[in-house]
Amino acid sequence: MADKKTNRIDFESYIRHGEPEKKDKAHAWAVAIGLQQVDGLTPSAYLFDTAKRNIEGEISIEEAGKLIDRYYESKTVRADDERTEEADKVSSRIARILSEPSFNFSPSYLIAIHKRLFDGIYRFAGKIRDYDITKKEWVLNGDTVMYGAAFELKSALDYDFAQEKNFNYKNLSQDEMIKHISSFVSGLWQIHAFGEGNTRTTAVFAIKYLRSLGFKADNDIFVENSWYFRNALVRANYSNLQKGIHENSVYLERFFRNLLLNENNELKNRYTHIDYSEQDKKVNVKVNVKVNVKVNVNKRRIIDEIQKNPFITQEELSALVGISKVHINKNMQKLQQQNIIRRVGADKNGKWEVNQIPYPTE
Repeated sequence: MADKKTNRIDFESYIRHGEPEKKDKAHAWAVAIGLQQVDGLTPSAYLFDTAKRNIEGEISIEEAGKLIDRYYESKTVRADDERTEEADKVSSRIARILSEPSFNFSPSYLIAIHKRLFDGIYRFAGKIRDYDITKKEWVLNGDTVMYGAAFELKSALDYDFAQEKNFNYKNLSQDEMIKHISSFVSGLWQIHAFGEGNTRTTAVFAIKYLRSLGFKADNDIFVENSWYFRNALVRANYSNLQKGIHENSVYLERFFRNLLLNENNELKNRYTHIDYSEQDKKVNVKVNVKVNVKVNVNKRRIIDEIQKNPFITQEELSALVGISKVHINKNMQKLQQQNIIRRVGADKNGKWEVNQIPYPTE
């Protein structure tokens, strides 16, 4: 079994330099693991070890899933491990679905994805929710998107799928194509057919659908920017006319331009916040320059992970960086003393911000 120090896989090396079969497996696992970030989940060292065995050809993707299931059947899971179990099981299931060539463009396939991902994890796996929901969003200062009403979810799904099925992509410019794809995916997400796991289900369905349209959709955008993807979906579906805020799909379009057109648009979570302006962006560009401060490898990795996910916890950083929570805490205190990072908001619901980018490691 892998320990915390091996709780990472060099996916990029596999994807860039590996054999075609290993490349495809590595990409599926990288996306599967990356998507857990949308719910603040971090897979275990055992999951990373199992994924590597599959990539190297020691075991099949089916055997990998069975190993993960048996691992949790054989141990008494504490309350604080339940979310790790979810991250491990859902990661292995996403990797399997992404490895399969089959696809069906229909609401039933979307529902089946949710069932496969969360069976045994959520009691409502594969079931359309029968209650209304709200979700407090950091990007909206605690406000919520208006999600689909429970009484019409099936009708809403049927309508969106019918509209998309009859849509003709022929003769569209790249800009028009990106706008339409963004609109369809954001609309599907806003229906929010499931009580939990909606974003991960939407992302897996979207990747499969885009591949069916002939797009490769095989770069690392979902791996590194899954939290941004969710924030972009939120902004594409939120309006508050009293505050002068309108639905804004530009963030999602930038995401899909990077995914499908291999562009290099800057995808930063803070840009999606409703209080963020272009003037703020200009100020941050000036502030967020390299400063004459050297940091060690661990501090550098902590900064990198905070930039990916401002809401990351010290427990998650410990797993990703491969050092104890005590040492994570000491490194973060030092980074705060150097004014490289800062804490914004309360300990429970706040976030981290990177004030300055230090020079390369010591």
